[in-house]
Amino acid sequence: MRKIRLPVIGFVAPSGSGKTTLLQKLVPVLKDRGLRIGYLKHAHHSFALDVPGKDSYQLRAAGAQQVLLASHKRWALQSEQADEGKDPSLEKMLRRFDADRLDLILVEGFKHAAYPKIEVHRTTLSKPPLYLEDPNIIAVVTDHKLSGTDHPPQLPVEDPDAIADFVQHHMTTWPPDDEASRADLMWGPG
Repeated sequence: MRKIRLPVIGFVAPSGSGKTTLLQKLVPVLKDRGLRIGYLKHAHHSFALDVPGKDSYQLRAAGAQQVLLASHKRWALQSEQADEGKDPSLEKMLRRFDADRLDLILVEGFKHAAYPKIEVHRTTLSKPPLYLEDPNIIAVVTDHKLSGTDHPPQLPVEDPDAIADFVQHHMTTWPPDDEASRADLMWGPG
């Protein structure tokens, strides 16, 4: 079947840097510009979409490998990891999206995967910037001026419009020129 290429941009940083807060400001700006956004978050812990006592929770706990919750507003599929204890692959998770209904996927996390990422760097955390070791970081959203000139483009943390401008510009360069990157991040119906 047909493969489609959908832009993917990640937001990476140590915990407490404000990735989620930034994305909560960025998504409405992009939506107001007419983009249909998908969001993928890498969680470092177990989570459940339902609560103990509910039928779906009890059946998942009883051994159902997949549980689909559906209503007139939304649906959610919970699927138990076949390789429990191992982080899921970014590519495998991206394939779960209905790419025909999206223009862009924003990813929070998966910082070790090779894909275009924007780093959120806060001086208050006293951590070294990730872009020094990660060539896939295409910009840094920060609360301070980066030193030197050998760094990706710098974006102001309190300006979601400027970040949206950067994201939209990046979308115009999609798919990547590099054949390997293009193959890694291609998916769609099929």
